[in-house]
Amino acid sequence: MRTDIMRKIALTATGIAATAGGIAGPAVAAHAAPAAQAAQVQTDRKPTSERELNVRYEAQPNFYYCGPAATRNALSVQGKNIDVNTMAKQMGTTEAGTNSINDITPVLNKETGKTDAYKSVEIRDSNADDKQTDKLRTDVVRTVDEGRAVVANIAGTTTDTDGVSHSYEGGHYISVVGYHDNGKTVTIADSANPDQASYHISVDNLADWIATRGYSTS
Repeated sequence: MRTDIMRKIALTATGIAATAGGIAGPAVAAHAAPAAQAAQVQTDRKPTSERELNVRYEAQPNFYYCGPAATRNALSVQGKNIDVNTMAKQMGTTEAGTNSINDITPVLNKETGKTDAYKSVEIRDSNADDKQTDKLRTDVVRTVDEGRAVVANIAGTTTDTDGVSHSYEGGHYISVVGYHDNGKTVTIADSANPDQASYHISVDNLADWIATRGYSTS
């Protein structure tokens, strides 16, 4: 399946197959502008009901590095700047993408310096139920409050709080770098498009976006 990106800019992923089923399925992102075209995610410190982390954002350098790029952006909130090529090797990333969130979590732990800093959480169903959504909200708030970002493996189409659609039918990885209204809305750092580097979506939409896949959280 080719990744279907419903954006106003021209991002292409030519001739690359990706599976959409299951947390273990590869996830491929759209081609993005070079990493040098960095865009800063807004990062003011907030009261406890809302908080955003300081992201030193970089776009992914090719269409299949969304996993390493999302991980690199997530680690940047801890003041780390890890080369995406190094992480891609550690994750086993190929032109088919990064296979699973379970390949992301060990790298987050290694670079954070703690073997148990992150764990993988799966949402196996095709749509998240209330319990899974509540857990995701709790996980995001706790992780961000600890000064870390969540990395999520998503697939399909969702709509942000401004009504803009974001579509990754073949799969994608994103970083969750903040929350508002006690976690009912979350901030996304998206490596695929520096023109849409940061946006907000409801945690309900995020949970359904992750459904059939998973996320790395503290």
